[in-house]
Amino acid sequence: MYILPSMFTAGNIAAGYYAIMQSLQGSVREPHHFDYAALAIGFAIPFDALDGRIARMTNTTSDFGKELDSLADVITFGVAPSILAFSWGVHMLPAALDPALREKLVQIGGFLCFVFLLCGASRLARFNISHDPVPKNPGRPGRKYFVGMPIPAAAGVVAAVVHAFAGRPVFNQWIAVVWLALVGLLGFLMVSTWRFWSGKEINLSSRHPFQLIILIGLVIYLLVFFSRIVLPIMALIYMFSGIVARIAYSRQRHRKTAQAETLSSSSTSSTGTPA
Repeated sequence: MYILPSMFTAGNIAAGYYAIMQSLQGSVREPHHFDYAALAIGFAIPFDALDGRIARMTNTTSDFGKELDSLADVITFGVAPSILAFSWGVHMLPAALDPALREKLVQIGGFLCFVFLLCGASRLARFNISHDPVPKNPGRPGRKYFVGMPIPAAAGVVAAVVHAFAGRPVFNQWIAVVWLALVGLLGFLMVSTWRFWSGKEINLSSRHPFQLIILIGLVIYLLVFFSRIVLPIMALIYMFSGIVARIAYSRQRHRKTAQAETLSSSSTSSTGTPA
């Protein structure tokens, strides 16, 4: 039984290795390799989610499994998407562009993709040593949240955008700039202390899971037949959910601080003695 969760982890590593190989083979004439790499990263996300659940369900959790899972995540959701983001986003820019501008974009792209990988590895290291972490903007009591954007979700954003373009590499310098800004933002969100929704709240062992089963079936149908539209929408909604939650919490906190200052000043003026 201890081999079972490790087999899913091995599948995770295999998908990451395949994504790296496809990213290296991709080109303007053969963009399908980039699309295959994106799909491999996407398929690795369920493997990563299942290995931990299966280990807990079968009571086969171990330190070896935890370490292997973290190393697999670095490969599949760190190295693979960073290579894909660089190869697809800036490395294939047309030679007709200004050589100096193209060289600068390639240099910045290489740096930001490395930052993405570094932030992802740091996110995993922080997750491994944290016990019941609390986000900087706490949510509802009793709800489970991730502190910082999970690295599979960040890799999923990269893969979903590439898949939306059917693997056709970026050809415009302004699109490349937007792409690099997105990659840098994903790196920041991974090492942030903002809250992100955790799928661990989904419980399939409830007595009446009919509504959840219907919803999952509908999502699978949309992913199979409309993946180029549904995947980037889902990935970007999840990414911006953490940003919106942080902004809403900051506004609520400022509002409470302003109300407290108003009450304090009004109570001070009411207790003052007239001249």
